[in-house]
Amino acid sequence: MAETHPHFHEGEEESFMNVSLGDESTDFHTLQLRLNPQISTPAVMNSDMDDLEMENQVELEEKTRLINQVLELQHTLEDLSARVDAVKEENLKLKSENQVLGQYIENLMSASSVFQTTDTKSKRK
Repeated sequence: MAETHPHFHEGEEESFMNVSLGDESTDFHTLQLRLNPQISTPAVMNSDMDDLEMENQVELEEKTRLINQVLELQHTLEDLSARVDAVKEENLKLKSENQVLGQYIENLMSASSVFQTTDTKSKRK
């Protein structure tokens, strides 16, 4: 005796199958037939199948376009992140060089009599 699902009436068997929804080759009609074998092929007209195939093709193209756009944006983000890291590194290097030059200038100024404080001149007034 087959187990029944709580949502089915007694006597009805479950007719579910494991179907991968990520498989792009499985069209909607095939999926319907797998889930509900009572649906017969003649019940679906060729024009309906053509429309369904066209919709699936459009959806597939849109998914492909979106995936490509996401990948392109990921590469752009990686490039921008690398550029930010390079600019940060350059900035730290320039700050360090600036400190060295600042200290060098202070040492030169303190060693030169031209840049000495003018305390002696202010006492003469």
